[in-house]
Amino acid sequence: MDIFGSIADGFAVALAPRNLLWVFVGVLVGMIIGVMPGLGPVPTITLLLPLTYEIPPDSAIILLAGVYYGAMYGGTITSVLLKLPGEAASVVTVIDGYQMARQGRAGSALGIAAIGSFIGGTVSILGLTFGAPLLARYALNFGPPEYTVLAMLGILLVATMTTGSTVKAIIAAAAGLLLAAIGLDQFVGVERFTGGVLELSDGLDFVAVAMGLFGLGEIFYALDHRVRQRFTQVRLATKWPSRQDLHDSRGAITRGSFLGFVLGILPGGSGTLSSMASYALERRVSKTPERFGKGAIEGVAGPETANNAAATSSFIPLLTLGIPTNPVMAVILGGLMLQGIAPGPRLITENPAVFWGVIDSMYIGNVLLLIMSIPLVGLFVKLISVRESILASVVIAVVMLGTYTISNTVFDMWIVIGFGVLGYLMKKTGFDPGPLLLAFVLGSVLEESLRRSLRMFDGDFAGFVTRPISGTLIVIMGIAIIAPFVLKRLRRAAEK
Repeated sequence: MDIFGSIADGFAVALAPRNLLWVFVGVLVGMIIGVMPGLGPVPTITLLLPLTYEIPPDSAIILLAGVYYGAMYGGTITSVLLKLPGEAASVVTVIDGYQMARQGRAGSALGIAAIGSFIGGTVSILGLTFGAPLLARYALNFGPPEYTVLAMLGILLVATMTTGSTVKAIIAAAAGLLLAAIGLDQFVGVERFTGGVLELSDGLDFVAVAMGLFGLGEIFYALDHRVRQRFTQVRLATKWPSRQDLHDSRGAITRGSFLGFVLGILPGGSGTLSSMASYALERRVSKTPERFGKGAIEGVAGPETANNAAATSSFIPLLTLGIPTNPVMAVILGGLMLQGIAPGPRLITENPAVFWGVIDSMYIGNVLLLIMSIPLVGLFVKLISVRESILASVVIAVVMLGTYTISNTVFDMWIVIGFGVLGYLMKKTGFDPGPLLLAFVLGSVLEESLRRSLRMFDGDFAGFVTRPISGTLIVIMGIAIIAPFVLKRLRRAAEK
């Protein structure tokens, strides 16, 4: 079947009444959690995993995907109106978005963010539609050596491209790899790091770990750092940007679309990284960079376009290679695993309804985002007034109930509590839990493929270099290791 026939079949799945409902629910929930500080796509998607266990696979992933790209826009609203980024990817939007609001141009800022998000998301979905099948076909040539290097590259880039301390990110990733080793060795049948606890013989449950780190951990941290602030809400004089605003933003939207698409595919590439890179690019190419920080509309259009494009393109390596490029994709991978679906190059042939249904649902979700973005602004802003104690109680109850629903064991509930405390302590001491979760997910892939590769090569590591694909990936990994040091030296030399 040609690609256009597959796309048509995908729309038949996406337009089914139940899936239309899940698209709407996912986008709406995503926008709501994007608005509310302290939450985000990772903890929210984690909380929804028990629900996905009870619905069909295509509906489950459509829901989780909608939450992700919906959250990318939700954070824009409070960034512009309240100078409070609801989502990490919207931090950059505060700089010029809030200044535009103070100048009476809040509607223009929100409108251009909605339009940019729609265009960036659509460009990225088109790239996903036509690029993912090609990559999946190419990925059929991947063997254990290629997956070994790819998993190592993903962990390395996530650890080194973090916005916090690189050393702490590497430590967190190493801890994730160690946690992934807990359980029964699949090759020799020996228990590792279980301490004689029978429940650990199958390893740590991914849902319990994720719910602890990002569900309870985020709530504990938010309660510990809660600060009641008074915000001056800005009224919307106009709800849509003027022709001049559209003219000034078209270059930023175009550049943000392609920049976000490319960065979203890379391991470690996230909405936060894409928005920051877009803002830096717009300031560099602008003929009047002094306007940035004072209400430049390009400073809103570029980052908002880029983070939505990145949110969509990050599905390409997940669906075609089975490799999550950021913590959100790691949690969605967990959702696929709960459904008994293995993402990778064979997903497109073995589960075409999931593959094409999810992709085509993004077109629908993107349109819904554009339609709902401005009319619901007032409702979303009111959500900020929800007391942390109420929100925390609800989240904790959902986390514990959801964990027990999936596993039917009290042991996993204790695991959630333990990792909740760990997640809180990590955030409190400046450690990002993201690299730990991603390394935990990729750890089993890395170990299994590495040991199979060494059997293929009779224990000779040189075999990784002699194979064209794995050898190329090793070169890329070497560049990724060296590049930060080279750039730091060049920056120091330029400052002298």
